[in-house]
Amino acid sequence: MNEKRTSVFSNGLIWFGAGVSIAEILTGTYFAPLGFSKALAAILLGHLIGGLMMFAAGMIGAKERKSAMETVKMSFGEKGSLLFAVLNVLQLVGWTAIMIYDGALAADGILHTGRWVWALVIGVLIVVWILVGLTNLGKLNTVAMTALFVLSLVLFKVIFFGAGSAAPIVDDGSLTFGAAVELAVAMPLSWLPLISDYTREAEKPFAATLTSVLVYSVVSIFMYVIGMGAAIFTGEYDIAQIMLKAGFGVIGLLIIVFSTVTTTFLDAYSAGVSAVSISDKIQEKWAAIIVTVIGTVAAIVYPMDNITNFLYLIGSVFAPMIAVQIADYFVLKKADAQKQGFQWRNLLVWVVGFVIYRLLMQVNTPVGNTLPDMIITVILCLIVEKIAGAMKKN
Repeated sequence: MNEKRTSVFSNGLIWFGAGVSIAEILTGTYFAPLGFSKALAAILLGHLIGGLMMFAAGMIGAKERKSAMETVKMSFGEKGSLLFAVLNVLQLVGWTAIMIYDGALAADGILHTGRWVWALVIGVLIVVWILVGLTNLGKLNTVAMTALFVLSLVLFKVIFFGAGSAAPIVDDGSLTFGAAVELAVAMPLSWLPLISDYTREAEKPFAATLTSVLVYSVVSIFMYVIGMGAAIFTGEYDIAQIMLKAGFGVIGLLIIVFSTVTTTFLDAYSAGVSAVSISDKIQEKWAAIIVTVIGTVAAIVYPMDNITNFLYLIGSVFAPMIAVQIADYFVLKKADAQKQGFQWRNLLVWVVGFVIYRLLMQVNTPVGNTLPDMIITVILCLIVEKIAGAMKKN
């Protein structure tokens, strides 16, 4: 049986698109209080930690030829994995709302008609994208992502090499280095429940996973740096104002709207895929449309200017989850719980890991919360497994 597999290049292209996002630029603006040098160090360290986790998650799916939620079953059981499927859907609903909000806010900054108008426009276009389908939109998605990336290059030039910049911000103490590292980890962390959906089809599992993570990390770092640079060197946190200063009017508006649609479509679509893993009675396409409607309403009703708490919540859920999977698959080399209902030991370790992450948020460490939490969770997983093995012998 000769199955068609995806190339290393096509995997890289998918994750190039995932990194090119207005949300990543806006998250980058949060780093300004640290000043340029510390902010850049935090962005690089955070992406290194998050990238290693992404690679581990992607490799499990690539080697086993299983989707992300199927690999979760291997460590948490058939029914135990439903918890993470539900949490992933909720995460993607949140991202859909945030992306629509960010796109609508930026568009309204260029053409002042009211944020709710642009939220509706973007929401309707996402529904159209879903109805037309992923396979029929490949070229249009690529054009929109490329246009946003080119725009990002121009913004980079304006911010870092433009005349008349504001006085650079220096570290004002309002953001700790560890908290900044965590904000950088959060973006790659949010892709953990999705990466295996693509690497499982890879012709060359290792090369495709490595390329996916490297491409995403480089593009994501670049996006963060643009946002951080905009806030530090121009004193401007509003991406629409930066675009207007750079001379982008209607063209900037079109790029914002269509790039928001193409990237948010992936969030809504993936939410539909995860919803099916919760119940096979759910129809993928209609679930994605419902998620888009909820996201659009939320973007109109709720202000989402600061998403740091949302990013930390993602970290506290998915960091201990992947830590358990790493211990189970790579160290213990078992990960055989897919035929069980619940793998209670691993679920218990995950709960403890979740609580430890939340407690670590009160502690200022130079490497953030994710790395210490993962190390503790992996060690805990190994200890619990050893105790369980000893009890079986007795």
